[in-house]
Amino acid sequence: MPQVIVVVGGGALSPAAVAAAESAHPATAIVAADSGLDHAVAAGIAPTHLVGDLDSISAHGRMWAYQHGVAIDEYPADKDLTDTELALAEATRFAAATEAEAAGFDLLVVGGLQSPLDRLDHLLGTMLALGAPSLAEFRSVRAVLGDTELAVAHPGHTARLSLDAGRTFSVVALHGPCTGVTVQGGQWDLVDAELSSTEARGLSNLVKESTVPVTVSVESGVLTVVVP
Repeated sequence: MPQVIVVVGGGALSPAAVAAAESAHPATAIVAADSGLDHAVAAGIAPTHLVGDLDSISAHGRMWAYQHGVAIDEYPADKDLTDTELALAEATRFAAATEAEAAGFDLLVVGGLQSPLDRLDHLLGTMLALGAPSLAEFRSVRAVLGDTELAVAHPGHTARLSLDAGRTFSVVALHGPCTGVTVQGGQWDLVDAELSSTEARGLSNLVKESTVPVTVSVESGVLTVVVP
């Protein structure tokens, strides 16, 4: 059975995010970033780890963590990394300590997104963090933020998404130039293409057939697949 590590970020979890987390059951580990623990518990998800500066978690959430034996790693508020980045680092460390390498794990990040412009800086920070080189060790990296699904393609890993025919998806070179980009299963496929972070060439593609998964791969760089 595939092993999954779930990271829960801030914001109330949408039904889509909860469903994604439940599909990972039983997850090998569930890492909550600060107030992500409150939202996880409210959705019936029991974190195993809690990380961050803990400036936004509720008093009830702290008590729940202590009572349920959650591993807590508290950081000072004056820090360089976001709580989400710290949670991703904890997920990577856990995977490395459990297996010879993280390649035996899938990584799933879930979080709230109340509106497209609700803390856009936090959203961009999370999307950028998902492209960190250290996460390339995971077998797959995906996220469900609100009702938006993300998948990240690192070199050597193919992102696969099973979507309904006609569904919109975009491929974005968010982290810089990408070469050897191949997209299959869309209305407009790409083969060994180049994408840059200053062009929108990969936006608003359409799934061609429900029975054929969309696959996205890259030879160099990091690609983010966005399913709005």
